Amino acid sequence: MAGADGIENVPDEPAAASGVVVPGPFASVGSRLRAAREGMGLSIKDLSVRTRITTRHIEALEAGDHATLPGRPYVLGFTRSIAREVGLDQAEIASAIRRELDASAPAPEPRKINQFDVDDPAKTPSRLLTWLALALAVGIVVLGVGLWRSYYWPSAELPPLVGPSASAVPAARPVAKVATPVAVAATSPVVFTSLEDGVWVKFSDGAGKQLMQKQMAKGESFTLPTDVQGPVLWTGRPDALAITVGGRAVPRLAEREGIMKNVPVDGPALLARPAPSAAVPAAVSGPAPATQAATPAPASTATR
Repeated sequence: MAGADGIENVPDEPAAASGVVVPGPFASVGSRLRAAREGMGLSIKDLSVRTRITTRHIEALEAGDHATLPGRPYVLGFTRSIAREVGLDQAEIASAIRRELDASAPAPEPRKINQFDVDDPAKTPSRLLTWLALALAVGIVVLGVGLWRSYYWPSAELPPLVGPSASAVPAARPVAKVATPVAVAATSPVVFTSLEDGVWVKFSDGAGKQLMQKQMAKGESFTLPTDVQGPVLWTGRPDALAITVGGRAVPRLAEREGIMKNVPVDGPALLARPAPSAAVPAAVSGPAPATQAATPAPASTATR
C-alpha cells in the first residue's frame, strides 16, 4: 500500500507492543517519524514542545509535504531534531530525507543555445544596422588619418630634398661685396632677416633640440639666443637670408637657392666663413682679333 507521501510501504511490518505498525527501512521518512512518535506515545503537540518545532511543520514532515516547509535546510534540521527525540538514527534519517528531496526536485531546464541562422529574418541584421556599422568604421578611419597627419605631418612645408635642375637654376645675382670688420666680437648677437616671403628655416642647437621652425615673412628677423651651444640651420633658401653679427652684415650663406642642412651659424663660424666668389661673367662671343704678322726685314742687296 502506498503512503500519504506516495512512497510504497513494505507490507507485513512487525507490530510493536502497543499495536502500532513500524515501517520498514524503505518506507518514507515521514511515516517512520510518525510511527516512532506514536510508538513513544507522544502527540504532535508533545513533540512540538520538546523540539520547539511548530505543529504545522511536524504535520507537514510526517505527511511528506515538503513544499510547505521554508526550505531544504529547514527540512534537514527539523528531521534531525525529531529523529533525535523519537530515538531514530539521525545520520540515516538525514540521508533518507536528502534522497527524497532530490527525487522531488524539478529537473533543470535544458540549456538553450541561440545560434545565428541566416534563414531566420529575425536573426539577420537589418539594413539600417549594417549602414550604421559601415558609417562608424569610416568615421574611425577618417579620425585615425587626421590624428596621424596632425602628429607626423610637419607644421610647415619642407623644402625639396632634390636640388633644382640646371635649367631651373636662376642666373646668379650680382653680389655686393661686404667687408666684415675685424672688430666684431664672436659672441655678438646673430640676427637672420628674411629678404623674401615664405622662407622656410629650422634652427636647432648642437644636441638637436629645435629652437625655431617656420616660414619667415619678408623683413621678419630671428635672433639666436646668446647662450645656445652649437646652433645649426636647415633651409632651402640660404640666398634669401641676410645675416648680421653684432649689428654688422656678414656674407650670406649662399648666393643661389639650394638646400643647406645643419650649417653652423654661431658667431665664430659665420665670421670664419669665406666671402662667396662673384659670378664669373660669360665670355663674349665673336671673332678673335687678328694678330698683325711681323713684316720680314727686306733681304740685303749685294754691294757692287
